[in-house]
Amino acid sequence: MHTVAVLALDQVIPFDLSTPIETFSRTLLPDGRPAYRTRVCAEREEVDAGAFTLRAPWGLEALQDADTIVVPGVADPTAPLVPSVRDALRSAAAAGTRIASICTGAFPLAATGLLDGLRATTHWSAAALLAAAHPLVDVDPDVLYVDNGQILTSAGAAAGLDLCLHMIRRDHGSAVAAHAARLSVTPLEREGGQAQFIVHDHAPVPQGSELDALLAWLRENLSRDLTLADIAARSGTSTRTLIRRFRDHTGTTPLQWLHRARVRQAQHLLETTDHSVERIGAQVGFGSPTTFRDRFKRTTGVSPQAYRRAFG
Repeated sequence: MHTVAVLALDQVIPFDLSTPIETFSRTLLPDGRPAYRTRVCAEREEVDAGAFTLRAPWGLEALQDADTIVVPGVADPTAPLVPSVRDALRSAAAAGTRIASICTGAFPLAATGLLDGLRATTHWSAAALLAAAHPLVDVDPDVLYVDNGQILTSAGAAAGLDLCLHMIRRDHGSAVAAHAARLSVTPLEREGGQAQFIVHDHAPVPQGSELDALLAWLRENLSRDLTLADIAARSGTSTRTLIRRFRDHTGTTPLQWLHRARVRQAQHLLETTDHSVERIGAQVGFGSPTTFRDRFKRTTGVSPQAYRRAFG
C-alpha cells in the first residue's frame, strides 16, 4: 500500500491539510481495497492551525517511510523553515520520495532548495512573492499544478485537489482517479489554469500622476478602436515619450494596458450580464468576436463562454 505523509507545519491552512487526507484516504482500488494509507506528521506533537490546535500522531520520522509527502499551505509563507523539517524533506528527496506542495506550501518546499532550477506554482496572489524570495525557482502563476516527476506543486486549495487526483491517476490509472474525483464531486480535469481566477488589475499609479487624466479617459473610451497615435495625441506627446512615461508609471505599454482593461471589463460583463459574447466583445472595444476570444483566452486561459460558466 502506498503511504502518504501529510506534513503539518505551524500556521498550516486547515483546508489545504484536509484535502490530501480526505482524497487519498477515500481512494479505492478496483477490488475495493484502500489504495493509500495516510499519516499526518509534524515536527512536534501539537501544531497551530489557526482556529484550532492540531495534534499530529506521527513525527518527522514518518517522512522516511513515506512514498509521497504533501506539504500543505501555510498562513505566513515568509516564516522561516525549521531546520529539522528542512533536513527531513531533503533526506526524503534524496531517497527518491515524491514530494508535493499545495498553495503556499511551495514556500517551505522552496526553502529546502528542492525547487531550485524547476518550474513551480503557488496561489496566484503569492506568485510574485515566491519568485522574489526564491529567484532560482521558475514560478508559473497561470497553471493549476506543475509535475516535475519527483517534485510537484499546485496553486490554491482547490488546485491541491486537482494535484492529488493527478497523482492518483499516475499511481493507479484513470479509472481509480475518476472514482476518487466522483467521491470528491469534482471533474478529474478542470478546463484552463488559474489564470482565469487572477484579478487582472493594473499596478496602482501614484496619486497626482501626470497619467491620471489619460488613464481616466482610456477607461471611459474602452469601446473605441484606439491606436497608439490616438492615445499619444490625447496626452499631447509623441508616441515614444508616451510609451516611456507609461512604462515608468504602470510597468506596461499603453496598448497592453488597454487590452488588459478591456479583458477585465469583459470579465465583469460575463459575470453580471447575459449579453452575448459578440456583444460584450464589441462593448469593450475588440474589433471582432474572433479577436476578442483570442485575447480573452490568452489572458485568462479559458474562452469567454467557459469563463461565464465558471463565474457567471
